[in-house]
Amino acid sequence: MRIPKIMKCVKISSYGPAENLKYDTSFVPEIKGYEVLINVKASGVNRPDVLQRKGLYSPPKGASTLPGLEVSGKIVKIGSKVKKFRVNQDVCALVHGGGYAEFCKAHESHVLSIPRGLNYVEAAGIPETYFTVWYNLFNIAKIKKNQTLLVHGGASGIGTTAIQMAKLIGCKVITTVGSERKKKFCNSLGADLTILYNKDDFFSKIQSFTNNYGVDIILDMVGKEYFIKNLNLLKDKGKFISIAFLTGNDVKLDLALLLKKRILLTGSTLRPRTIKEKEKIARNVKKMFWSLFEKKTIRPIIYKTLKLKDAFKAHRIMESSRHIGKIILVNRN
Repeated sequence: MRIPKIMKCVKISSYGPAENLKYDTSFVPEIKGYEVLINVKASGVNRPDVLQRKGLYSPPKGASTLPGLEVSGKIVKIGSKVKKFRVNQDVCALVHGGGYAEFCKAHESHVLSIPRGLNYVEAAGIPETYFTVWYNLFNIAKIKKNQTLLVHGGASGIGTTAIQMAKLIGCKVITTVGSERKKKFCNSLGADLTILYNKDDFFSKIQSFTNNYGVDIILDMVGKEYFIKNLNLLKDKGKFISIAFLTGNDVKLDLALLLKKRILLTGSTLRPRTIKEKEKIARNVKKMFWSLFEKKTIRPIIYKTLKLKDAFKAHRIMESSRHIGKIILVNRN
């Protein structure tokens, strides 16, 4: 295809509400040696995009100021040093930013061919979510068969992915959700215990379910409000992993509890990781999950698709927390 100089995109006009996402134009990105240019067909919407819009999550140095961290589409141009991909190849990719646009650049080591049988919308729901969950559960927590995982926000993109990944290797999964509809869905994915956090005390429910033994690993995005209960739920040598803090990041920590239980307390965010680190994640996610996508053993859970120009509506949905799985923007007029 002929590559234009100007493209449609979504910009943050100023920090603030969802309406500050403006459908606009920008120059098509220039690529360098190891980069590819993707004609974006679909892009995933993620919590970091919302934080960036609010001015709470600045792009790393050298990254696009446009929001959007994962895309799918067709490669239209390759850099002089690219060996793995060709023009016209259908791919999905983790990107530094710039996903809310008609064209987006990506480092070749963060690009993956779309699994057979998946469309652009489904493929756009893979990179940010599956990379994040693999990195935290498999690389950091070293999750193993027969362990018990607690994942808060089970109906989110991260949550629905974590449930599927953990059940694949034979773990018990406990999760918290905000509605009966979400509870039923998480149960359908294989969750062993799904708790309505606005109705039941998750701490007592989990203690009862585990006969007061607690859990091995906690994947948390809630932060402050759940922090103390989370630590008290962990077994000896339990692992607490924070990937977000929707209720705040200022917590009180009793160090005696860490010493007594030998707790590993850690966390991560994907965007600032190095090219090499992300390359390792991409390689392992493909090795572990691509054939399972193709066999329909696991799947990215897609809640809703919206046009790129309606990105502000997608952010409203995300902030309402009524979605189950991923919200995807598609490039069509």
